[in-house]
Amino acid sequence: MPQVLEFKLPDLGEGLTEAEIVRWLVAVGDVVEIDQPVVEVETAKAMVEVPCPYGGVVTARFGEEGTELPVGAPLITVAVGSGTTSEPEPSEAASGSGNVLVGYGTDHSRPARRRRVRPAAAASAAASASASAVQAAPAAAPVAVAPAAPVALGPVAVISPIVRKLARDNGVDLRALRGSGPEGLILRADVEAALRTAPDAPVAAQAAPAAAPAVASRPAVQGERIPLKGLRGAVAEKLSRSRREIPEATCWVDADATELMAARAAMNAVDGPKISVLALLARICTAALARYPELNSTVDLAANEIVRLPAVHLGFAAQTERGLMVPVVRDAQHRSPESLSAEFARLTELARAGKLAPSDLTGGTFTLNNYGVFGVDGSTPIINHPEAAMLGVGRIIPKPWVHQGELAVRKVVQLSLTFDHRVCDGGTAGGFLRYVADCVESPSVLLRSL
Repeated sequence: MPQVLEFKLPDLGEGLTEAEIVRWLVAVGDVVEIDQPVVEVETAKAMVEVPCPYGGVVTARFGEEGTELPVGAPLITVAVGSGTTSEPEPSEAASGSGNVLVGYGTDHSRPARRRRVRPAAAASAAASASASAVQAAPAAAPVAVAPAAPVALGPVAVISPIVRKLARDNGVDLRALRGSGPEGLILRADVEAALRTAPDAPVAAQAAPAAAPAVASRPAVQGERIPLKGLRGAVAEKLSRSRREIPEATCWVDADATELMAARAAMNAVDGPKISVLALLARICTAALARYPELNSTVDLAANEIVRLPAVHLGFAAQTERGLMVPVVRDAQHRSPESLSAEFARLTELARAGKLAPSDLTGGTFTLNNYGVFGVDGSTPIINHPEAAMLGVGRIIPKPWVHQGELAVRKVVQLSLTFDHRVCDGGTAGGFLRYVADCVESPSVLLRSL
């Protein structure tokens, strides 16, 4: 008889506690191999594929595409053992492969395959799975699809722990509700509707400050509603936390970038990979941070200490269809302009394709923000928490400029530095920004630091 194993959404790492189902890669009745990706999810940091540590027949899936699940919530159930066409070793069936997510150490060499078992085999496996699953009585029910044979894997069609808690706190029997979600899924709105219409509301519902029903009863504001979750929600939370915790200040200066652009043109005139303006600015930043290490630091609030960081992990803002991302170039202080150009290009391509790993988006110590690509001159950027500073670069355009005592048309750029006033005072911030501007105006200044 096949053994039914429940695979739950694993710990995603990087402090992530939930993920949204983007695309199922298997269906009920499919045969999966050990470590085969079964679902693609979107976290607050990246899109990742989740591999299943068991091999066997998929007997149930939990959640529709677009559903947000917390870590530890059921994803699928798999019937393993006799009666399936893909049987793991006993030790593997008991403990799984140990792999977590594609991008977190999972073996990429195994190709993802999707096979469907013969109808008779699938029905047999599903029927056996039903008996085992009823004995195991998982806490959540599969709501997205039903297997070939009826399988009751839970008492009610609800997967959200928030909905369960709301019902429990207010004495609502979920079995008596008819869900309005996909495949009868019980949503929070269904519980709130039951609370509003119940003739004999429980004491808990009357006495407790039922904030959720009160909000739901107010007239809804008209307009398009966009859920503040996933990447957008993560960005909103990080920026809000930055403004709450960091006493930031901004200083700026205009710089004549004519010589910098001429130097770049000369570099790209010879054979070899092309060097971007962003790479030259990044190299200038790493040299400036070596002179002013206060700005490559973070504040440890628990210890009440400023931590100066030994390496420059340089974040750079990249606009994608999914929103603003900040990929990180590791150990930027050891890279040449050519190496920085190549790494910027690689990470930008991955960001736009939605293939960045969470590790590519974390661990930054200083951010370079080139908002000039949007056709603007200046900005007061919000610091990328928990970093201490961000350099903003506007567009480089011809402007009237006094050069060598005469009015001339030069290529001018506005540079702005937003910094954490806890880690340094204005003198340090001004010194950093002035050094960056001097290198932009006369790249030969940078040679003294190389």
